[in-house]
Amino acid sequence: MIDYTLRRSDRARHTRLTIRPDGEVVVTLPSRAPDRWASDMVRARADWIDRHLVRLAAARERLAARPTLGAGRGVSLGGLEHAVEVVHPEGTRRRSRVVHDDVDGAMLRIELGDGETRSVATILETWLRGEARQVIVRRMVVRARDLAVEPTAVAIRDQRSRWGSASRHGTLSFSWRLVMAPTAVLDYVVVHELAHLRHFGHGPAFWRIVREAVPDADIARRWLRLHEGELRAALD
Repeated sequence: MIDYTLRRSDRARHTRLTIRPDGEVVVTLPSRAPDRWASDMVRARADWIDRHLVRLAAARERLAARPTLGAGRGVSLGGLEHAVEVVHPEGTRRRSRVVHDDVDGAMLRIELGDGETRSVATILETWLRGEARQVIVRRMVVRARDLAVEPTAVAIRDQRSRWGSASRHGTLSFSWRLVMAPTAVLDYVVVHELAHLRHFGHGPAFWRIVREAVPDADIARRWLRLHEGELRAALD
């Protein structure tokens, strides 16, 4: 029997099976459903799970074989691969900074400050989080007007299991890693969460709002499923 994690959700109407990028198999049940529903689903979909786990293992091997950041490995920004260059500028610089330089090709140049102890990944993450806030807030303002909703606040986080979320009080949360995805994919996630301010569940009315605003919503969802592992491990 395949090992899996059982979760329950008051919002779930059906049994849902997902596989996380790290290979964890998760079965989510409606709050009052019997445990056997989970084991029945895992047993019925065992062949699909095995195939998916094999693909994930192969993907992890490819990620592990990548060069290190700043030594041949780049970072995606808006879906476009950017080279990463680490330099030690002449003169005294108290703080490190990241320069987005597209003059001679897409590049993120990290200019290290004197005595910098942070890793390249940490410096990049700090910068990418700031970029994500700017990009997501700008897009949210436009799309909120399109959908005639008014979010109360926005938070940029590192959500490990979701790309975005919405509270009943109107607060929207997004993963900073979305800034690395194509702009159309980020736009879909923004619309998805804004649509929850009109319909909190995931019923037909909700998806009608999303697909009217983003006709290619299904393509964006599929892109996120296929590339989730890459985005999660981009700075590892």
